[in-house]
Amino acid sequence: MDERGRKRISQIIAVVVGIVAIVAIRNPPWSSEGGTTSGILPDPGNCVNLSVTASSEKAALLTQMADSFNRSGETTDGRCIYVTVNKKASGEAMTALARGWNDRIDGPRPDVWSPASSSWVGLLRQRLAASDQTGLVPVDIPTIAYSPLVIAMPRTMAQALEWPDKPLGWSDIYRLATDPAGWASEGHPEWGPFKLGKTNPNYSTSGLHALIGSYYAATGLTSDLSLKDVASPKAQAFVKGVESSVYHYGDISLTFLANMQAADDRGEGLSYVSAVAIEEKSVWDYNQGNPSGDPATVGQHAPPSEPLVAIYPKEGTLVSDHPFVVLDAPWADPTKDDAAARFLAFLQAPAQQQTFQSYAFRAFDGTPGERIKPANGLLPDQPKKVLVPPPPEVLDAVLASWADLRKRARVTLLIDTSGSMDSSGGEGKSKLELAKEAATKALAQFAPDDEVSLWAFSDDSCRQIVSMGPVSQGMDALRSGIGSLRADGDTPLYECVRTVVDQMHIDYASDRINGVIVLSDGMNSVASNGDDCLDCLKEYLSSELGVRVFPIAYGGDADLDVLKQIAAASRAAAYDASDPTSIDKVFVSVISNF
Repeated sequence: MDERGRKRISQIIAVVVGIVAIVAIRNPPWSSEGGTTSGILPDPGNCVNLSVTASSEKAALLTQMADSFNRSGETTDGRCIYVTVNKKASGEAMTALARGWNDRIDGPRPDVWSPASSSWVGLLRQRLAASDQTGLVPVDIPTIAYSPLVIAMPRTMAQALEWPDKPLGWSDIYRLATDPAGWASEGHPEWGPFKLGKTNPNYSTSGLHALIGSYYAATGLTSDLSLKDVASPKAQAFVKGVESSVYHYGDISLTFLANMQAADDRGEGLSYVSAVAIEEKSVWDYNQGNPSGDPATVGQHAPPSEPLVAIYPKEGTLVSDHPFVVLDAPWADPTKDDAAARFLAFLQAPAQQQTFQSYAFRAFDGTPGERIKPANGLLPDQPKKVLVPPPPEVLDAVLASWADLRKRARVTLLIDTSGSMDSSGGEGKSKLELAKEAATKALAQFAPDDEVSLWAFSDDSCRQIVSMGPVSQGMDALRSGIGSLRADGDTPLYECVRTVVDQMHIDYASDRINGVIVLSDGMNSVASNGDDCLDCLKEYLSSELGVRVFPIAYGGDADLDVLKQIAAASRAAAYDASDPTSIDKVFVSVISNF
C-alpha cells in the first residue's frame, strides 16, 4: 500500500477514536424491533453521499441502521451525511472490484465495502496483485459484527448424533456422506441418504468457509494451511467426499432456508436436507420463521415445528467478521473518508452493537448477546476453535480446487420459444436473442464432465434439441442448438416441464445433481393433451423425484408466482429476470446451484 493509503487509514482511525464516544451517547430514532417510525428518510440533497455495498445477510439491517444515522444530524465539513446501502453477494462484489467495478453492470460503485468476511478481502488482494494493481484495500480494516460458520441441522437429526453433548464436525459429515447406508447407519433408515445443502463458494461466504473448513478438517490443522496441504491427495479426497453429499448448491443460503421452511409447513421438516452450512445468526433467523433475516419481515411467519440447531465443527470453524472496508479507490475523497469514519463509529457504538446482537449477530469483538442460547439452538461457549483464514494465495488455491472437487451436475436447459419471445427485450434485441446469448455464455460455467441437454417448447411441441451428454463433447452442438432457436406459437409450460422432468427422472443419476433450468416469458397457454393442471404438476414435482426445477421468470409478462410454486414443489428456487437485460446475471445465479 502506498503512503497516501496509509495516511488515509490513519486519519480514519483517528476520526473514529475521536467521535465514537459522542455517537455512543446519542439516542438515534432506532427501534429494537426493526424499522423506523416514519419509513426510510429520502436524500435531502446537498449531503455528502456515502455508498455502502453490503453482503446479503445484513444489508436490510444495515439499511435501517443507515436510516437512523441519516436522521441523527451527523455532518462532515458542514454538510449532512447521507448513507445508502446496496446489497450484493460478497463474492460477486469481490469480482466486480477486482475487475474495476463497472457501474452499468455492477450497480452503484461503493465508497465502503462490507462483505461478510475478511476472507473476501484476502481474495481481492490476491486478484489485484495477480493483475499488478495496487491500492484499493487498506492494511488495517475494522469490523462491525461477528458470526461463526455452523453446520445447521434439524434438531431431531442432531440429537440422533448426540448433539449437544457429543462434539461433531466435518469428519462426521464425511462419514455419513460416504456411508452407502446414510442415516440407516444411525438407526434412522426413514431419513434416507445424508443430504448436505451448501452454497457456491465463488459467491457465498458460508460456501467459501465450509470449503476452507473441510480442508482444515482433512489436514488436522487450525492455521498455516499451505499450498502443499491443498494439493494433498488425502485432503482432496476428504473434501470431495464431503461434496458428494451435496443435494444441490445454491447462490445464497436463503435458497435452502426458504425450502426448509416450505417443507416444515407441509409437516416434512426432515425431508429436504439433513444439514446446511450457514452463519450462526441464520439459525436464529430460521427459528423465528424469518429465513431472509430481514427485520421488516420478523413475525410474518410462525416459527418452524422442527427448528434448526447449530453444530460448531469440532475441528474448528471460520467466522464472518463483517469488515468495514473504506476503499482507496480513484473516486475516493477526504470528505467521504470522514463520512465513512463517522458511520463506522456509529455502527461500533454500544447502541448499534446491541441491535446487531438482538438479531443474533455477535458484537464485533465476538461477544454473544442474549439470543445466543441453547433454547434458540445456539451455544454461547462455542466455537471452541476458531480457524485462521489461510494466506491469500492459499485461499485462492482452495477456491480454485472446488471446480474439480464439487459434485457433478446433470442439467436440462428448457427454453420457451413461444411467439412472445420475439418481442423487444432491450438493447435493440429481442428477448429470445438476449436469452440465446446469455444461455450460450452460461455454458462456460459447467465443468467439462457435467452433463447438459437442450430442449425448447412452443405451441404443442416440447422437443429435444440436443441430447444429454458431457459438455466437453457436446459444447458445439449446444451452441449450435441454442443459436437455431426461433420464436413462434404459444406456451405449453406445464406439459413441457412435466415431460422434461419425467425424462430426467427415468435417467436419474444418483451421483449427480439432477436439475432443470426452465426459462419462460409467459403463462401456460396450451395443453394439447389436457395437461393444464398446475396442482397436478406441483403434486408430481413434490413426489421426491430427486429432480430440482429452477425456473427463470423472463420479462414483465412472465408468471413469476406460478414459477415460484413450481420451484417450491421441486424444492428449488425461482429467479426473477423481469428486466430481460439482466438475464446474463440471472443465468450465473441459477447455474450456481449446480
